[in-house]
Amino acid sequence: MTIENDNIRRVRGRVKWFDPVKGFGFVIADEGGPDILLHANVLRNFGQSSVADRAGVEIDVQDTERGRQAVEVHVIEPPDDLESGGLADLDELDPDEVRDAPLEPARVKWFDKGKGFGFANTFGRDEDVFVHIEILRRSGLADLQPGEALAIRVIDGKRGRMATEVCGWETAVKQRSD
Repeated sequence: MTIENDNIRRVRGRVKWFDPVKGFGFVIADEGGPDILLHANVLRNFGQSSVADRAGVEIDVQDTERGRQAVEVHVIEPPDDLESGGLADLDELDPDEVRDAPLEPARVKWFDKGKGFGFANTFGRDEDVFVHIEILRRSGLADLQPGEALAIRVIDGKRGRMATEVCGWETAVKQRSD
């Protein structure tokens, strides 16, 4: 594959689909044109192992002999069309408390997409943190892998510690240094 650095440009779009098992997916540019290949390695360089369908993205794109390909991810935003329901535990909390919770370093203990939930461990704490799939969607993610490094906002819910936001560790480090 021939790559020329002078044909890289920044594009905004939406994830058409992404399959972490296959290791790739496609993005549809807001400006139109052919689908853009998003490879798992490019996503991992951003610090995430998955991305939600219909999530907004800002990526660098390069035209290659094999078509348009993402070469770097700059921004991932949750899908616009999320349903507001699904987590009564969050609906009853003070929005300021949720927003002000600090990002904590964590590792995924396990996550079952079919069941719609899993658990993570935060650094220095013994208690598991409940992670609901709706929180992943709201965070622009679709799945988590055991051992994956994360930064999560955690609150004490009715049933224990629960995540209110999830992002890749590298993403959190970038946000903190900006």
